[in-house]
Amino acid sequence: MHLNHDGFFRGTAFVTSIAKPAGLPPAAGPEVAFVGRSNAGKSSAINTLTGHKRLAYVSRTPGRTQLLNVFRTPAGCYLIDLPGFGYAKVPEAIRRQWVGLIEHYLMHRDALIGLVHVMDARHPLTPLDWQLLEWFAPRGLPVHILLSKTDKLSRGKAAATLAEVRRTLAPRGWQVSVQLFSALQRTGVEEVEAVVGNWFAAAQQQSLAEASVAENGEP
Repeated sequence: MHLNHDGFFRGTAFVTSIAKPAGLPPAAGPEVAFVGRSNAGKSSAINTLTGHKRLAYVSRTPGRTQLLNVFRTPAGCYLIDLPGFGYAKVPEAIRRQWVGLIEHYLMHRDALIGLVHVMDARHPLTPLDWQLLEWFAPRGLPVHILLSKTDKLSRGKAAATLAEVRRTLAPRGWQVSVQLFSALQRTGVEEVEAVVGNWFAAAQQQSLAEASVAENGEP
């Protein structure tokens, strides 16, 4: 059953930026992370979903977003914008810092309830995308893949790409869903809102159940 979460991301506000894992603030609510290869369209997707033109930094130079950025939705769900990965033309020390920040957050953050993985629809499931998915899968958290920049494909090619990605991932048995998305044309926004909104609702229900157990000693 899908709840109505129209406008879930509207009114999202910037909270803070973090350069190192030690800078992560205590969790204040459920968190959903956005991740993707550099230049996959992650920042544009966040801006489109939230209705802000420059909430997440968009650069013509891939690899410029070096920080973990935290945003808060009106509902109390936190969006975590992770640094783009896989861009080679940066100093090795900075690349290691990005990798360390991404790995620490994705593997150790208890507040994380799901991952939105942005891929360029023209080049989905690259070796780096596979590496991240296979590495993250043992956490058992849901992953929602946005095949971005679909405005650059014909409708038939976009549909074929969606079907092929779903077919390729199906044997893995992961909690993974896939959709088409275009920041330019604002297509696919409602689908992302429904998916993330349902993650958030489930997290709220679990939190209430745990609170009841703690207070009464029974569910």
